[in-house]
Amino acid sequence: MIRSIELVAPGGVDQLQLTRRPLPPPGDGELRVRHHAAGVNFIDVYYRTGLYPLPLPGVLGVEGAGVVEAVGTGVEDVAVGDRIAYAGAPLGGYAEVRNLPATRATKLPDGVDTRLAAGAMLRGLTVQMLLRGPRPPAPGSTLLVHAAAGGLGQLLTRWAARLDLTVIGTASSEAKARVAREAGAAHVIIGRDADFVAQTLDLTDGRGVDVAYDGLGGAYLRKTFDAVTPFGMVVNVGQAAGAAPPVLVTDLSKRALALWRPSVMAYVADVPRYRSAAADLLGALERGDLTVEIGGSYALEDAGKAQADLEAGRTTGSLLLIP
Repeated sequence: MIRSIELVAPGGVDQLQLTRRPLPPPGDGELRVRHHAAGVNFIDVYYRTGLYPLPLPGVLGVEGAGVVEAVGTGVEDVAVGDRIAYAGAPLGGYAEVRNLPATRATKLPDGVDTRLAAGAMLRGLTVQMLLRGPRPPAPGSTLLVHAAAGGLGQLLTRWAARLDLTVIGTASSEAKARVAREAGAAHVIIGRDADFVAQTLDLTDGRGVDVAYDGLGGAYLRKTFDAVTPFGMVVNVGQAAGAAPPVLVTDLSKRALALWRPSVMAYVADVPRYRSAAADLLGALERGDLTVEIGGSYALEDAGKAQADLEAGRTTGSLLLIP
């Protein structure tokens, strides 16, 4: 019997329940992985609350890492005993063991810790998409990164700093501002109610940033438009502060802005692109070009607490469930 956390109905964290069920052998093209850790992300919250629909009951979790215990027919590139990490669909990370399509499995280099990889895959692939994907910022650009001390914000700031991009971060407290500075932010605007538009314009001599990365959504998204230089770009990558509001074309045309709302799940759905992006990410981790802070580790049965802490903004860095 395999322990897992099932979502039984949309709603609060009380809808996450510990269950024990048998796990069938891996099928054709599948492998069985025993998790050393699984990541906890805001997308899990979106599934839990019903913002993103999911057949129920279902096991949440879109990233994890561990050791291969068995392989099904047709699996040639992965063997029993290999350390692997993964991100993307199908869901199922909140479990001690799961079956996984072999196309999702990425072998871990010797220099990358298994648990570290579990907390780096989804956010790391998101950052790889943002900085190296279809709309990369130009060399020398100045970026605005909301929630720069969070799991995604830290990774984005660290990788951007390595690429010699200037980061202006926002943070809700001085403690989180210190985390953002340590990640490489050149400037940090502090306070949930801070006038980040005015301060960003002041820091850029009235010009605005070239690209703004908004992982908050809600009222922050429209305000962010005014912090970007004409012909710049706003990227919405999350809804931690509420659903992104409707945007009129005229909201953008006033400053000739581009608005990009990419989906990392769609980005990694393409297997060749996923493998290339994962190799880029894991290579950066192995070389030490990119570091990941594990902000908290929780027992599998405490998945609800992990999500509650994430929602409340009580955490920094990546969060892990340890089976």
